[in-house]
Amino acid sequence: MAIETFARTGTTKHTSSYYAASANPAPERPALKGDQQVDICIVGAGYSGLSTGLHLVEKGYKVAIIEGARVGWGASGRNGGQVVNGLNASLQTIRKRYGQDTANFAASLVQEGGEIIRERVETYDIHCDLKPGNIFTGLTATHMKELEARRALWASYGIHNQDMLDKTQLRAHIGSDLYAGGMIDHSGGHMHPLNLCLGEAAAFEQLGGVIHEQSPVIHCDTEAPRPVVKTANGTMTCGTLVLCGNAYLGHVVPALTARVMPVSTQMMATEPLGDDRANALLPTDKCVEDVRYILDYFRLTADKRLIFGGGTVYGGSNPADVVAKLRPAMEKVYPALKGVKVDFAWNGNFALSFSRVPQLGRLGANTYFAHGYSGHGVTGSHTFGKILAQAIDGDKTRFDVFESVPWYPFPGGRMLRVPYSMVGSWYYALRDRLGL
Repeated sequence: MAIETFARTGTTKHTSSYYAASANPAPERPALKGDQQVDICIVGAGYSGLSTGLHLVEKGYKVAIIEGARVGWGASGRNGGQVVNGLNASLQTIRKRYGQDTANFAASLVQEGGEIIRERVETYDIHCDLKPGNIFTGLTATHMKELEARRALWASYGIHNQDMLDKTQLRAHIGSDLYAGGMIDHSGGHMHPLNLCLGEAAAFEQLGGVIHEQSPVIHCDTEAPRPVVKTANGTMTCGTLVLCGNAYLGHVVPALTARVMPVSTQMMATEPLGDDRANALLPTDKCVEDVRYILDYFRLTADKRLIFGGGTVYGGSNPADVVAKLRPAMEKVYPALKGVKVDFAWNGNFALSFSRVPQLGRLGANTYFAHGYSGHGVTGSHTFGKILAQAIDGDKTRFDVFESVPWYPFPGGRMLRVPYSMVGSWYYALRDRLGL
């Protein structure tokens, strides 16, 4: 399958995921037509755009979101559904690269995204099956040392939501003998990601926001004093433009193309397993991810399916057979699921930055962007949406910190970023297999 880029093609359909098949009812929003004006225009109706927009309409701004496909069509509506605190880059890495003050700042917000999600679900009565707790698992003694170091590091910043689990303690949460142990984060969680998107979109519209779907952006004038967004059938002129297309923005804004690389990950959902069988797999209904460089992640859905994900394809292309790729890993974790029927399988892209640190910035005086969550977009997008809204509302304190963090291009530029990253992934995958 070719790399998906809604920025140019658009589509009336979500991917063939379990989430799309079980989504809450939602209206089809009209496409952008004619020449319109608005205070603030946001490109992208995923978590970043919806988080930014919802914070702004709560403050009374007139906001419109332009979406190339449907609300939640990209990574926000097809991810693993795991509320995992932190950034891809560790606090230790951030301290080494950017100094203690930046690490202190990052530590102050690593749990904020989850808090925003829980607040949104409660305030706007969003039905997305939100449940508490996530578990990181280690397969080797080296992995367990890494987890203990992570727990101790976060505790040194005053974050005390995490507890180590030895093999016996972990067995109470995960019905598998594969792992050496793990660490539970009580402030993490999991949910139906597309229904969270749809609920946030409904809240945004209830407060006066406008969403235009099926409106692929073909050009953005980001340097104008009043930026202009052009689609096939209309234009939107605004006082402030916010670009939140992330891995699916394509080449519409060339200045952003080289900053990130689309990376494909794969997921599948089994048939409903029934209460007894599902509870034997995950007795406490926590979500799980291991700590390998190319990791596996899994959780139960509300109707007792197992969603299992993993795999990484740099550049955003998709494997021909998702089930064939994921089934061996799932059956290694859960041999009892050998041959279980898989009802849904799908792909999705996330945007990887070279530093694994998300990027906030401006193009021109009145165009903002946020992208590059590097696999931690569920929480990061909600946090950065709030920071963007604060900056647009006049408080640039937190925005300025992230805007000043240097970004680095992938070695070799756009042509070599995929092979370079593949070599790196092979190296770290070999270390995982050798237990190093």
